[in-house]
Amino acid sequence: MAEPLKHLLNDGVPPRIAAMFKRAWRGFDTATFLRQVEPGYERLELMQRGQRIAEALHARLPEDVERALAILVDSLDPPMGLDAKGEPDAGDRPYSAFLYLPHSLFIAAHGLGHWDAALRAQHALTQRFTAEFCLRPYLIHHRAATLARLRDWAQDDNAHVRRAASEGTRPRLPWAPRLPEFQRDPTLALPLLEALKDDASSYVRRSVANHLGDIAKDHPQHATTTARRWLDGAPSERAGLVRHGLRFLIKQGHPDALDVLGLGHEAALDIAAVRIAPAEAPIGGKLRIEAELHNPTPRSQRVLADLVVHYVKASGGSSPKVFKLATLDIAPGHTVAVGKTLSLAQMTTRTHHPGRHAVALLLNGRAHPLGHFDLTT
Repeated sequence: MAEPLKHLLNDGVPPRIAAMFKRAWRGFDTATFLRQVEPGYERLELMQRGQRIAEALHARLPEDVERALAILVDSLDPPMGLDAKGEPDAGDRPYSAFLYLPHSLFIAAHGLGHWDAALRAQHALTQRFTAEFCLRPYLIHHRAATLARLRDWAQDDNAHVRRAASEGTRPRLPWAPRLPEFQRDPTLALPLLEALKDDASSYVRRSVANHLGDIAKDHPQHATTTARRWLDGAPSERAGLVRHGLRFLIKQGHPDALDVLGLGHEAALDIAAVRIAPAEAPIGGKLRIEAELHNPTPRSQRVLADLVVHYVKASGGSSPKVFKLATLDIAPGHTVAVGKTLSLAQMTTRTHHPGRHAVALLLNGRAHPLGHFDLTT
């Protein structure tokens, strides 16, 4: 079983934070800070722990917010690095980056009246943890100025800072409040995405792809139009970004998204050797679904193959879940096998219920029934 998220801010974190602030400012009252944090700390969840520490920092730091922000920046350990692929590398740091969650909450709550100092603090913070959450109040209350600063960040030498320009402006960022203006008008952040779509770091490009995916949920036509333009003469990395960004629309079988990826045609394939085993499976077990795709035509066919399972709900109805399989180029007369093993264990993201579950194969967004399996207790 996964360790509870609150352990990212375990009881060793407040003393470590206190020591970091004491190092930056000799006037920091460690004992009083810890006394404010400790009561009932073990019972608190992750965000509650972060808020408790942020409130204690506010009580112990100077009332002059700009000075407090400067001390916060001075307390930070060295930035994270990047590995050869441009992915975050924390090195041998002996704690989770979530140690900096209270810093983010402090900046979000107390820096709004001191925009420039707060943005400088976020520029430093995002190199150690992330500024994507604490940027959001600034995009709401100081949108024009913050977007202008993020345009500078998009050109920064540090990939963590460049990523924050895309990630912080995501309209549907998980774990964070929505950005209603950015949901209504996806062009607000588009210049940032344009600047970052060919970034050298996969970490940054993945954020751009996820941002495009957020746009696709509210403005599918805008997302597909942007994707079509980006694919014109695109290098392989940008093409991969676009595929990732359109994955929500592809799962829905959205015609324009399929057409952008050259998959708008109906696949002329024969489906054979279907196997769903076991036909009767217990909750908690595993299931294997397989099929063969044969191309009977005299031309090669490109096909996006996905699997959809119609999971039974507690109400007795069903809800489809799409699983990615592969994009295939099947030569004339050739046969390709596809398949997936599914876990039927109970999950935090999906509760399994007994009943008959229909299974289908999606070929270029079009459903082809394969059969069913019965899930039992």
